[in-house]
Amino acid sequence: MKKNEALLYSAVGLAALFLILVAVNYLASMAAVRADLTDGKLYTLSDGTKKILRGLQAPVKVKLYVSQGEQAMPVQLRSFAQRVEDMVRELKSVAGANLVIEKYNPRPDSEEEEAAQLDGVEAQQLPSGEQFYLGIAVTQLDRKQVIAAVSPQRERLLEYDLARAIARVGSAERPTIGLMSGLPVLGERFNPMTRQSSEPWVFANELKRDFNVREVNMMTESIDKDINVLLLIHPRDVPESVEYALDQFVMRGGKLIAFVDPYAYFDQQPSPMPGASAGGSTSNLPKLFKAWGVEMNPGKVIADVVYASGGGNRLTPTVLTLNRTAFNRDDVATSQIETLLYAFGGAFDVKPAEGLKVTELVKSSPNSMLVDNVVATVSGEAALKGFQPDDKARPLAMRLSGKFRSAFPEGRPKDGAPAAKDAKKDAPAGPAHIAQGGAENSVVLVADVDMLHDGAAVDIQEVFGRRIIVPSNGNLAFAQSLVEQVASGDALITLQSRASAFRPLTVVRQMEAEAQKQYFGRLKALEDERQRTLEKLQELQKARGPAAQSKASAQILSPEQQAEIENLRKTATRTQAELKELRKNLRQDAESLVFWTKVANIALMPLLVALAGLLVALLRRSRRAALANRGAVAA
Repeated sequence: MKKNEALLYSAVGLAALFLILVAVNYLASMAAVRADLTDGKLYTLSDGTKKILRGLQAPVKVKLYVSQGEQAMPVQLRSFAQRVEDMVRELKSVAGANLVIEKYNPRPDSEEEEAAQLDGVEAQQLPSGEQFYLGIAVTQLDRKQVIAAVSPQRERLLEYDLARAIARVGSAERPTIGLMSGLPVLGERFNPMTRQSSEPWVFANELKRDFNVREVNMMTESIDKDINVLLLIHPRDVPESVEYALDQFVMRGGKLIAFVDPYAYFDQQPSPMPGASAGGSTSNLPKLFKAWGVEMNPGKVIADVVYASGGGNRLTPTVLTLNRTAFNRDDVATSQIETLLYAFGGAFDVKPAEGLKVTELVKSSPNSMLVDNVVATVSGEAALKGFQPDDKARPLAMRLSGKFRSAFPEGRPKDGAPAAKDAKKDAPAGPAHIAQGGAENSVVLVADVDMLHDGAAVDIQEVFGRRIIVPSNGNLAFAQSLVEQVASGDALITLQSRASAFRPLTVVRQMEAEAQKQYFGRLKALEDERQRTLEKLQELQKARGPAAQSKASAQILSPEQQAEIENLRKTATRTQAELKELRKNLRQDAESLVFWTKVANIALMPLLVALAGLLVALLRRSRRAALANRGAVAA
C-alpha cells in the first residue's frame, strides 16, 4: 500500500512540475524580455542602428524572401537563414510600427517567386541544379534597396547592410558628395601636356551610380554649404587658402576623405634637373596635419618586406600587396577587404591632438621602413641594400574622430583673397571664422593616391567590341566603402562589424618577422664590412705615395691590401653560409609549427575522444571484475 502511495505521489509531482514548466514558458513567451548571451553580442544592435530606426518618419517595409522546406535550402544555410530572421525581428523590436516585416516563401513557379524576381532578389544555385532564395528588399514609397543574395560570408556585416538599406530608403534624395582632385579623375576634354582627352576613372563612374557627384575646383577658397561629404584626391601644391577652406569645411561638420601621396606614380612630372627622368608628384596637407597631430613625410615612401610584391630581381618592397592581416577587421570599411595594391605610398606618424581619437584602418608590418622617393622604384637586391626595419607598424589609412580645432586660430591666412582697399562698405562679408567644431566629426586619411587609378585597381579588356572592367584587387571596394560609410551619416560611421572567426597563424608570422630582422641585420653587417675594407684599401693606397697610385703600379696590390681583400672574401663567404642556414632553419621551424598546428586541430579531438572511450571501458571492466570477485567470495 505504501509503495502504491509513493508511486502516486511521484506521478502527481511530475505532472505538476510539467504543468508549471509549460505555464512558465508560456508567460515568458508573452513577456517582451530579451537577453543576448552570445559571444560577441551577435543579436545586440549598435547605438547607430537604433538611432536610424528610431529616426524613421514613415513606415519602411522589409520583404524577407526565404525558401522553406526540407529540400528547399541547403542544411548548412538553414541556421544562417534563421539568424537573418532573428536580426530582422530585432530591428522590428526597436523601430516598432515604422518597420513592417513581410516574409515570403518563393516556391518554384509561384507568385512569391515572381515577386522576388521583380524586387531584384536573385535565385541561388545548388550543385544539384535546384535553386533557392535568401534575399531582402527594403522599400518605402518608390524607393528601394535590395540585398539580392544574403551571403554567410557577409554575416559580420548583416546589421550594417540592413541599417544602410533602411537609411537609404528613408531619405528622399541621393547623397551629394564633392570631388576635389588634382588629377583628372572625372576625365578631361583636352590635356595640353599630352594633347589628348581622357575618360573618367572607373572609380568616378562607380561613385556616380550611387551618389550625386559634384566637382569642386582645386583652388577654391570656400566649399558650398550643401556639400556635406568631400572626397579630396592628391592636393598637390595647394596654397594655405585651400587648406583654410578644408579646415572650415571640417569645422562646420563636413566629412572629409583625403587621399595624399609622397610619390604619385601615375602623375609623372618633368624633373627640374636637365637630363633626369620624370618622377611622381607629391601631395600633402601640412597645416591641417600639424593641427591634427598627424605627420606624413612627403619625401619618403613606405617599404615593407612582408607585403612586398614580386620576387627575385623583381622584388619591389615599395609596391605592397596587402592582405587581410593588414586591415582592421572590426571596422565596416575594411572588414571584408581581402587585398589592396598599395604602390609607392606613404605612411603616417600620429600623436592625435587633444580631443581626437585615431582608428587605424590599414597598417604596415613591423618589418618596414621609410625610404627616399628617389629610390622608390628600385627593385631586386638593390632595393634590399641597406634595408633596416624599424620595428614599427605605421598606419597607411586611418580615421580621426572627435572635436576638431581650427588649424588657423587667427582666421583666414594672408595668401587668401585680400579685401580690396576701395571695396564698398556694404559689400557682403565672408562667412564667419569657426575656431572649433561644435560636434563630433570624423576625417579619413589615406597615404596613397595611385590605388584609385585604373592602372592599379582594374583590368580593362575589349571583348567582342565591349569594354569589360574587372577589379584586380580590393582598391575600389575599399574607397567606395569609405565614401559610402561617411555619406550614410554619423550613425553608420560608428557601427562596427561583428566578431570574426578568422584566426591567422600569428606565431608563424612573428617567427618570419624575427628571422627577417636577423637576415637584414647580417646583410647590413656584411655591407658595412665591405665598406670598411674599401676605406682601408684607399688608406693603404694613399700611404704608398703618389708613385704607387700610377696606372702601372695600381694593378699591383701590396701584401696588406691582399690580406684585406682575402678577409673580406672570407667574411662574405661565412655570412652567405649563415644566411643560407638561417633561411633553412626558418623554413623548417615554420613548416614544423604549421604541421603540428594542423595535427592539433584535426587529430587532437578524435584522439581525446578515443582516449576517453578507452578510459571508460577500462573503468567498466575493472568494476565488473570487482563485482565478480565479490560474488565469488560470497559463494
